[in-house]
Amino acid sequence: MRLEYQRPPVRVAVVGLGRSFFSSHYPVFKAHPALFKVVAACDILKERRDMIAGDFPDCKMFRRFSDMLDERDIDLVDIATCSSDHVKHALMSLERGRWTLLESPMALTFDDAQLLRGAATKAKNRLLVLQRGLFAPDFLLAKTMMADPRLGEIYQICLRREDFIRRDDWQTVKRLGGGAAYYAMTDLILQALKLLPQPPIQMWSELKRIASLGDAEDYAHVNLKTRTQISADIEFNGGVLAPNRAPSFMIRGELGVFSVNANSPTGTLTVVDPEYKFTRRRSSVRTPPLDDMHEDIPVVTSEVSLPKDTLHGPSAFWKSVYDSVRTAAPFPLQLEDSIEAVKFAHLMKKTSPFGS
Repeated sequence: MRLEYQRPPVRVAVVGLGRSFFSSHYPVFKAHPALFKVVAACDILKERRDMIAGDFPDCKMFRRFSDMLDERDIDLVDIATCSSDHVKHALMSLERGRWTLLESPMALTFDDAQLLRGAATKAKNRLLVLQRGLFAPDFLLAKTMMADPRLGEIYQICLRREDFIRRDDWQTVKRLGGGAAYYAMTDLILQALKLLPQPPIQMWSELKRIASLGDAEDYAHVNLKTRTQISADIEFNGGVLAPNRAPSFMIRGELGVFSVNANSPTGTLTVVDPEYKFTRRRSSVRTPPLDDMHEDIPVVTSEVSLPKDTLHGPSAFWKSVYDSVRTAAPFPLQLEDSIEAVKFAHLMKKTSPFGS
């Protein structure tokens, strides 16, 4: 990722120095000091704070979040704490008028998400939610393929994220806001909402625990139906062994199907040959002949890719964060979209015997 700007770096204060922070936030801050500078860090564990000191020797260290917020020279507060603390910490930051970057899920209930909406409005819309899915290359390609006429009328979108992990951290504990409905499905639901041409009017869902070692679910399945023919079938499964994993996106139309694997900018389109003309036939109520009714239909398979200059993944996300803070550019993800995703995730938890 190469991002270069003439403006000064965004001064970042971070809270919650856990796996998520060190795997997806910190590498960007280290690699791009011209864009981001960590000036303050907060965590109850001193050894975690010490991990930052080597790369940012001028960074001020804190055990209490409220003390860090008293610092003046901060442009952005980066919150990567436990999901059950997201709302509390985001409200504290927004009340100070800070730009606030919040790990997903932004909240664990629809009511709390709306509470954050009000606080964000008072803070001049300075709340950004980290929804990685909208910047993923496979999603961007799937979004493009929704308009491809070779598929014909689209009737189903399938989204899959599959893994096998005997997870044992707090994300597997219900009382801490753990479970796949929150840590995985908000991104997937948001992707589906962006692909569907109309908002869903019906929802079916189920939650299960398969490989996780905690009491929260690591399997979440939801189906969203619109007023028209098209529906979205969405599944996160933490109990699928490699290599038996499904494509991350499959778009099914009356003339063919598109599929792409997770985080890939290239997918496969398989459709009826556009040059082929179907023979004229009609249904009949007479006793059918014994012949097989299948037709010999020619099929064309081709590779489709995102344009090479398409910015995607972490590059696209962090560029958007920098632009929003430093140039007041509109953030590509609307807060209302994240709130809608929380609404469906909360419904899954609330209506499932396993989720409560």
